Amino acid sequence: MEAVIALLPGDGIGPEVTRAAADVLEAVAGTFRHEFEFSEYPVGGAAIDDFGDPLPAATVRACLAADAVFLGAVGGPKWSDPKAAVRPEQGLLKLRREMKVFANLRPVTVHRSVASASPLKPEIIEGVDICFVRELTGGIYFGEKRRENGVATDVCTYTEDEVARVVRLACRLARERRGRVTSVDKANVLETSRLWRDVATRIAAEEFPGVHMEHALVDAAAMQLLQNPRGYDVVVTENMFGDILTDEASVLAGSIGLLPSASLAESGPGLYEPIHGSAPDLAGRGLANPCGAILSGALLLRHSLGLAREAEAVETAVYTTLRRGLRTADLAASADHISASTADFAAAVADEIAGEGQGRAIA
Repeated sequence: MEAVIALLPGDGIGPEVTRAAADVLEAVAGTFRHEFEFSEYPVGGAAIDDFGDPLPAATVRACLAADAVFLGAVGGPKWSDPKAAVRPEQGLLKLRREMKVFANLRPVTVHRSVASASPLKPEIIEGVDICFVRELTGGIYFGEKRRENGVATDVCTYTEDEVARVVRLACRLARERRGRVTSVDKANVLETSRLWRDVATRIAAEEFPGVHMEHALVDAAAMQLLQNPRGYDVVVTENMFGDILTDEASVLAGSIGLLPSASLAESGPGLYEPIHGSAPDLAGRGLANPCGAILSGALLLRHSLGLAREAEAVETAVYTTLRRGLRTADLAASADHISASTADFAAAVADEIAGEGQGRAIA
């Protein structure tokens, strides 16, 4: 197939992990006889420096015209003044709004080859396989914000339709997995959460009778995520809770650098990015872990291009490379591991797809 992929490298380590993901996608194209066209566009702090805008109009047009969009990371100390009129994060929020990507999928899977990197006991994390579904375009991040006379206000608003569509997506995913959805809210305190719980209960009961829906308060869910993470299958929650819980869940996998994400719309291109930040202290040093970016590329293949076999090939190649002992600095914990730069790790994954490993087995 032919596909146009818009690359938004962004800031910090963003360009390095974006290049790593693109290299692996190019290996996929070569092995499976596809044609992927890549073009880069500015976003975040880099776009502020060059254009005075964290999301230039040309970037928006390119993203909406593409088959899929890949984002590296945005932000950094240079642009971190919260009082600044223009900030990199504004570009990210606007991009999500323009692309109408309402659901953010963040799979968290623990693999034995890197389980030792987690601070949690092996018996707690073994076999963990969770898919978080975070509502992405509503809630407190997009509500009215104001500060006056020493008082600051952030408004959190949700509509029934916003809740219903993300819960439906979570239930559809659960039907393909273990059939369980945990809806996380704060219904004992917040009116938006009471609406969320009512809608989630109704959608599951009326439209997905084979899916078991349960509810959890966000504080209890945060505790259970570290005490009994195997108890979760699909977790669906609102924007801010999802942001916090998925960063917490990164300790299960061993490194935030391992985790991918996919942001999906009802129609049109999806937005794919590793869940880590721009890590400016690592930028340009070849130390960034590209796994999250490469695995985000696998999600791109699966959800935007419909290439499930190719997606599985990428995922298998990443974990095969890790099993062989190749590690970036965040995971190189013993003498048995082979230290690799960001580019070296990506090249090993690409070789695994294209060469005598995974690629040849499925070509």
